[in-house]
Amino acid sequence: MVVVAAPTAYAADKPITRFATFNASLNRATEGELLANLSTKDDPQARKVAEVVQRVRPDVLLLNEFDYVSGNRAVDAFRRNYLEVGQQGASPITYPHAFTAPVNTGVPTGVDLNNDGKIGGGDDAYGFGLFPGQYGMVVLSKHPIDTAAIRTFQKFRWADMPNSLLPKDFYSKQAQEILRLSSKSHWDIPIRTGRDQVHFLVSHPTPPTFDGPEDRNGKRNHDEIRFWADYVNPGHGGYIYDDAGKRGGLRTGPFVIAGDQNADPVDGDSVDRAAKQLLNARRVIDPMPYSVGAVEAARVQGGANKDHRGAPWLDTGDFNDKSPGNLRIDYVLPSWPLVPVRAGVFWEPSGSPLARLNDASDHHAVWVDVIR
Repeated sequence: MVVVAAPTAYAADKPITRFATFNASLNRATEGELLANLSTKDDPQARKVAEVVQRVRPDVLLLNEFDYVSGNRAVDAFRRNYLEVGQQGASPITYPHAFTAPVNTGVPTGVDLNNDGKIGGGDDAYGFGLFPGQYGMVVLSKHPIDTAAIRTFQKFRWADMPNSLLPKDFYSKQAQEILRLSSKSHWDIPIRTGRDQVHFLVSHPTPPTFDGPEDRNGKRNHDEIRFWADYVNPGHGGYIYDDAGKRGGLRTGPFVIAGDQNADPVDGDSVDRAAKQLLNARRVIDPMPYSVGAVEAARVQGGANKDHRGAPWLDTGDFNDKSPGNLRIDYVLPSWPLVPVRAGVFWEPSGSPLARLNDASDHHAVWVDVIR
């Protein structure tokens, strides 16, 4: 059995903060369905997701693929009915602070983005989705969030990124004029951890698939990832503007980049070096979280995993065995001067009593403990 230790004090003046990301697959097929599910206490998947969170016990958590509902109603229901209720012997967990906001998925553009001669549907939304807010995001925190200083970049245009990979030979001029970079959104959320403030930089780039030879999703994935690499690199983020009109990237302070980036450093369908833009970004530290369960899964499932170049113990996503196989696509990357002291992926080996939680999502929670 793999035991995930709860964060503990490293020293009297250097407490540990655990940051985590989890693509929980709490997305539903129709608008309002997730809120209805979470308004009860008996949704099987939500109970498993909540238990994973209770076992990992992060201080600051990004949940990807959590359908957006205005007024924090779905977030509040998940906290009240699932996280704050002990699941299968796990201790309840409380997050007094939360942030969620509209995303681009399912928001209609009124433009034929996929060039099929019709306007409407998920492919013609700013980000793929069958209704506005599908596959959204939420941040939960035990520490206060500086809400006045949050920056969101939902409406930043892809065409405004210098030297972008925007496929101009595929998208019409009208599409290029309106298409946003973020398939969901990019958020800079300042978290007050004791005497310090850490910028939690979160996003969920589009999968680099479901397109054609123009590779529009692969190129968008690359540039969504590039956004954060530019944002934290002085001199590279001057072109960036947020939804309030403020320009520029992150000027100072520690940060943690987190999210399902949908890109493996060496395997899978992403554009070459897409993930390495973050792994090699200025001040970024890769704590290389791993799990024994991922190693076992790659060996037992075989298929594409046999030909992968990447280390299987770093995998975070459990995907189709034929293609693409299991991949490392979920990341929690702290920056200097933060110091990672432990890291892991909640992917239990078959002999663990907690292996029953492995199917909560096709992704596994990734966590990193840091001190400063």
